Amino acid sequence: MPRDADDRLIAAFVDYLKVEKGLAALSVAAYTRDIKQLQLFARSKRRTLLDCRRDDVRAFLDHLFSDQVDGRSVARKLSALRQFYRFLLLDRLIHHDPTLNIETPRQWKVLPKALSTTEVEQLLVSGGDGESALHLRDRTILEVLYAAGLRVSEVIGIGLEDLKLELGYVLVRGKGDKERIVPLGKASQHMLTSYLAEARPKILAERGSKYLFVGKGGQRLTRQRVWQLVRAATPAGNRKASPHMLRHSCATHMVENGADLRTVQTLLGHADISTTQVYTHVALDRLKSVYSKHHPRAQRKQNG
Repeated sequence: MPRDADDRLIAAFVDYLKVEKGLAALSVAAYTRDIKQLQLFARSKRRTLLDCRRDDVRAFLDHLFSDQVDGRSVARKLSALRQFYRFLLLDRLIHHDPTLNIETPRQWKVLPKALSTTEVEQLLVSGGDGESALHLRDRTILEVLYAAGLRVSEVIGIGLEDLKLELGYVLVRGKGDKERIVPLGKASQHMLTSYLAEARPKILAERGSKYLFVGKGGQRLTRQRVWQLVRAATPAGNRKASPHMLRHSCATHMVENGADLRTVQTLLGHADISTTQVYTHVALDRLKSVYSKHHPRAQRKQNG
């Protein structure tokens, strides 16, 4: 099958993701990149997407590992390929799924990186630059990212009408444009009140915007800008933080403090509880560490 036929398969799959699955543009773009990466690899082996075998998919994954692609990214790419070949199978374009029975190696299951509570507090205090309106905006974004466990795309997509400050919650649109209600703590409410009264009007400079968080002159904030402000807020000597680390930290700290997984799943907007269960491992690692350090019998060997 020539390359353009492969491209038509990818285009059909993209339509399926958009129309039938209702995935957001960013998710569709990620799926497309992952499949085109396999397409390029298969072409180097004189194969097409349709005639890829299980050994070809395994060789592709091994190739990714040899290129120092981290385990979480490899696992995500495998998930995208499974979705793609399931789509081809349902359309009867293939008779066998080459991703079937490919196990996810243990090393792929990388635990999410979370900041300690001390690191988070230091970051939230140091966020922003000076006492300007932009400084207050940046500190508010940092607070909401951590307190609500939001994704970058979710925080920059919050509209003014989505914020119900008097009721203490915000309406968020997550993956697949699915809506969920996320509660806001007292600290977030206080920061948002100050931002709306003191900072947002100055940043807008008499221009309008439907978005809660805005750039100079009412421009919509970009994902890159939020990443930059989180990095810039990281105190010297601390681990470089990212928006996703703040989201992971929110979930980890909640589980460590006794929150049940269903509550965390709802807060984060996970479609599947299995995605949330990774945080139990993070909390258990923390529990073992504290136990080993503080329990008087943790290090004592018993005589036989």
